[in-house]
Amino acid sequence: MKEKLILVLRAFVAIGLLVALGWGGKMFFESRGRESTDDAFIEAHVMQVSPKISEKVLSVFVDDNQIVKRGDLLVELDPRDTVALVKQAKANLDSAEAKLAEAKAKLAADQASLAQARADVNESKALADNAGQELTRSSSLRQSGAIAQREYDQTLAGELSTNAALASKQQKAIAAEAGVNIAVAAVASSEAWGEQSRALLDTAQLRMDNTKILAPGDGRITRKNVEPGNFVQPGNALMAIVGPEVWVVANFKETQLARMRPGQRVDVRVDSYPDLRVRGKVDSIQSGTGSRFSLLPPENATGNYVKVVQRVPVQITLDLPADAPLMAPGMSVSPSVLVR
Repeated sequence: MKEKLILVLRAFVAIGLLVALGWGGKMFFESRGRESTDDAFIEAHVMQVSPKISEKVLSVFVDDNQIVKRGDLLVELDPRDTVALVKQAKANLDSAEAKLAEAKAKLAADQASLAQARADVNESKALADNAGQELTRSSSLRQSGAIAQREYDQTLAGELSTNAALASKQQKAIAAEAGVNIAVAAVASSEAWGEQSRALLDTAQLRMDNTKILAPGDGRITRKNVEPGNFVQPGNALMAIVGPEVWVVANFKETQLARMRPGQRVDVRVDSYPDLRVRGKVDSIQSGTGSRFSLLPPENATGNYVKVVQRVPVQITLDLPADAPLMAPGMSVSPSVLVR
């Protein structure tokens, strides 16, 4: 009986050793075909929400961690000053349009006067030409004694009178043309004033639109830093919206990239959820190390050089199930890329 028990124990030990060897061999060969790092974290699109105008906050419609959709009203600024600006801009535009209509009407009247003046000039010129011909004939007849001196004098006076009338009509035509030019300039000035007033109205209406701050995209409200009564200015961060799409940025050592390619499968372990295993794939590898794009990139050509293994950011997309727990930007993860 004792010998049988010893044999059973030996069998169990042998089986345990075989299992341990098998598991160890499996882990050994798997580790040879994988590249892993713990320098990795969740990343997402973070949209900063800021006002475009300086104004007092009237109402805030969201709270931290609230889910919003693109176009949802987040914050409303006090619109009273802007309403006054819109009314003033509309009044200026109405006045400019009235001035333009008046200038166009005057231009039409001046153009009609110019046309009449030019017609009068043509008529006076015809009369003056006819009077000149009559004077020429009368001069010949007077030299031959066919007409009396008095008749010749009357013809001469008529010729002088028609020339004087022609000169007067020509001056009136010049004045009418000058009036038309002034009217044209007045129309152009009124049109420019109208465009300026329209631009001011558009600016005021845009400011009115900017009193309502809308969500730039879908996501979750984070770091809300605004309350009713606050005075905000352009560039002030009121809150952030974290988009629903998440991915992993893993900083692999440059020596781990030899066999890494986009499309390779990745197993991701999330530190916040030890029992959760997420599948993903390599999306892209950054063209440059992280230190190269830092605020103060290293200048290896100066001073003493010490070689340090660099890290290269690798973007990994995740295949998350519909019931996946919250994945927030900054969460630590440990990805393992199957490179063989």
